[in-house]
Amino acid sequence: MGSSLTSHSIEEHSERDQLTINTIRTLAMDAVQKANSGHPGTPMALAPVGYTLWKDFLRYHPEHPDWPNRDRFVLSVGHASMLLYSLLHLAGVVEIDEHGKRSGKPAVSLEDIKQFRQMDSKTPGHPEYRMTTGVETTTGPLGQGCANSVGMAMAERWLGERFNKPGATLFDYNVYVLCGDGDMMEGVTAEAASLAGHLKLSNLCWIYDNNTISIEGHTELAYSDDPQKRFEGYGWKTLHVKDANDAAALAKAITTFQQTDDAPTLIVVDSVIGYGSPNKHNTASAHGEPLGEDEIKLTKKAYGWDENSSFLVPDEARHYLRDALLSRNGGDYDAWQETFARFEKDQPQLADELKRMRAGEMPEGWRNTAVSFDADPKGLATRASGGKVLNGFAQQIPWLIGGSADLSPSTKTNLTFEGAGSFEAGSYSGRNLHFGIREHAMGSIANGLALSYIRPYTSTFLVFSDYMKPPIRLASIMELPVVFVFTHDSIGVGEDGPTHQPIEHLTQLRATPGLLTLRPGDANETAEAWKVALAQTHRPSCLVLSRQPMPTLDRSKYASAENVAKGAYVLADAVKGKVDVILIATGSEVGMTVEAFEKLKADGVAARVVSMPSWELFEDQDKAYRDSVFPPNVMARVVVEQAGPVGWDRYVGQTGAKIVMNTFGASAPIEKLQAKFGFTAENIAKVAKEQIGQ
Repeated sequence: MGSSLTSHSIEEHSERDQLTINTIRTLAMDAVQKANSGHPGTPMALAPVGYTLWKDFLRYHPEHPDWPNRDRFVLSVGHASMLLYSLLHLAGVVEIDEHGKRSGKPAVSLEDIKQFRQMDSKTPGHPEYRMTTGVETTTGPLGQGCANSVGMAMAERWLGERFNKPGATLFDYNVYVLCGDGDMMEGVTAEAASLAGHLKLSNLCWIYDNNTISIEGHTELAYSDDPQKRFEGYGWKTLHVKDANDAAALAKAITTFQQTDDAPTLIVVDSVIGYGSPNKHNTASAHGEPLGEDEIKLTKKAYGWDENSSFLVPDEARHYLRDALLSRNGGDYDAWQETFARFEKDQPQLADELKRMRAGEMPEGWRNTAVSFDADPKGLATRASGGKVLNGFAQQIPWLIGGSADLSPSTKTNLTFEGAGSFEAGSYSGRNLHFGIREHAMGSIANGLALSYIRPYTSTFLVFSDYMKPPIRLASIMELPVVFVFTHDSIGVGEDGPTHQPIEHLTQLRATPGLLTLRPGDANETAEAWKVALAQTHRPSCLVLSRQPMPTLDRSKYASAENVAKGAYVLADAVKGKVDVILIATGSEVGMTVEAFEKLKADGVAARVVSMPSWELFEDQDKAYRDSVFPPNVMARVVVEQAGPVGWDRYVGQTGAKIVMNTFGASAPIEKLQAKFGFTAENIAKVAKEQIGQ
C-alpha cells in the first residue's frame, strides 16, 4: 500500500518544513510574476498538502523517477503547475532523457523555473508528459488527470496480478491525485470515479482542494454538490481535512487511505486560495494573473521572507525534501532492484515481458501471427474481421488489453481465447475491460493504462468519438500508442438514422495532429491496419470499421493489402498503365468502387482505383511515391467516401468530383440510403465518365 508514515510527520510542521513550504509558495509567486501569466493562488494554498504528501508518504526516488513501482502523483489541477515544478526542483529529481537514461541534470532547475511559460522551457503553463521528467501525465483540461489516474490504478492491479510472485512483489504502488472544484464539475470525473468505485481500486487516492473559487467567482454560482455524499454513492471512502495547513490531520487521512483495502479514497481538504497573502481571496491570482509586485512584497514580509528577493531558495530548504525522500525510499528502491534481479533468474520470460513493456517494444515475431482472409464476394464486416485479427494478435501480446463502452458484442472487440478473462473487482488479471457507457472516461483511462506500460485499446461507434475527443487529443499530444477502435463507420448503419450515422467524424479525427486514422476497405486491409496500429510506439491510432459486410477482394487479381502501410496505393489499374480517371475510396466504399472500375473497364474507360485507408501514412511517403499513386497530369478524379467533404480537395483538386455526404443521413435500409446519396457502382461509373467528358 505504499510508504508508511514516519513517526515525526504526525506532528505539526517544523520550522524547516514551513521554510520549505514557503519556498514553494514564493517560487510560484515569482515565476508567475516574471512570466506575467499563470496561477499562483492554488500552488500557494496547496503547498503544505503537496509537501506533506511528498515528504512523508510518496514512494518516490528522486534519482530514479522511472522506478516502475513508484507511487504516481497526478496534478489534475494542471493550472497549478508551479506546485509540481517546485516540488520536482526541491526534491532534486534527476532528468530522464529521450533515450530513457539519466542525464545527470535536474528535471527542473531553478533556471527552468525562471523560464516558466516560456518557449521551449521544461516548465510550460500546464504540465506536459515527455517534456518534463516527473510529470506523469499531461493535465490542464480539467477532469483528465482524475480519469488518467484510474487507468494508472487499474494498471497497477493488472501488473501485480501478472508479475507478483510469492516472495517477489514488483508492483504495489499507489496513485495520488490533487484535484479541484473544476475537476469535480467535469463529467469525465464522475464517469471515472464511478468505475473506480465499482472496481474497488483501493490503491487510488484523490485529494480534493475544496477552495470554493472558480474563474467567475465563488463556486456557489454553479455548484452546490456534497462531494462526500456523492463519492460515498460511488463506493468510495471519504475523509475531510478542514484546514490545508493541518499537517497532522492530513497525515492521519492519508494513513487511513493506506490502510483501506476495499475502496478508493477521497480526501476533501478545505483551503483558501493564495493562503498567506494579505489579500486571501484574490481570485484573479488563482486564475491566470500574477499577484503584482506590491502584493508579493507584502506576502513575503508576512512569511518573514526577504521582500526584495526573487526566486530565493534558502540553503536549508534546498535539500530537506530531497533528503527526506532518499532516506525514506532508498531502501525500498534497493530492495526492489534485488527482487527484480531474482525475478529475472526465476522468471526469465516474464522478466523479458516487463522489460519490453517498459521499452515500448513488442514480443519477437508478433507480426507473423496476422490473420489472413480468402477472397469472398460476400465478405465480412470489417468489425468482424477486426475482431478476429485482434484476437490473433492479443494471444501473442500478453499486455494488449482493452474493451468497449458496453458495446463489445457490436464492435467485436471481446477477447475470446482461453484465459483472456474479465478485469473485475477482486479479479484483476483479466484482459477484457468493461468500461460501461462511459466513452469519455474510457479514452482517458486508456491513456492512464498506456502511461503504465500497457498497450490498451478501446471501442465504440464512430459517431460516439464525439464523446472521446479530449482523450484522443491528449493521447496524441502525449504520443501514447493507444488504439481507438470505432465501428459503425457510415450511413451503412441504416435504420438507426442520423443520430448514429457519422458524417463529420472522419474529418475531426484527420484534423488531429499526430493521430493515425485508418479506414480499411476489406478484411485483409483490416489485418494490415491492426498491424500498423500496434507497431506504433509514439502515436495513437483510430481504426474505423464497418457494421455491414463488404467483399474480401481477390488479392491475386488486385494489389496486396500490405500496401496499407503506405496509406494509399493503386489497388486496381488500367491496362498498360494508361490512366484516364482516378477513383479514390476508403473503407466501406472500396468494394463498390472496384465494382465501378470493372464496369468502366468493360466500357473501355482506363480507370485506376486508389484505396486510401490513411491520409497520414500517405503523407509520410516521399513525393515520388505520392506522384506514382496520383500522377499530377491526371486531373480527372473522383473520391467516394460516406463522410463529409472537408479535406478531399487536396487529392481531387478543384475540378475533381466528390461523392460524399453533404448532409446528415436518414433512417432507412442501407441499400436505399446508398442509392439516395449516390453510393452505387453505377453512379460512381457515371460520375467518372463525366470527369473525362463522356
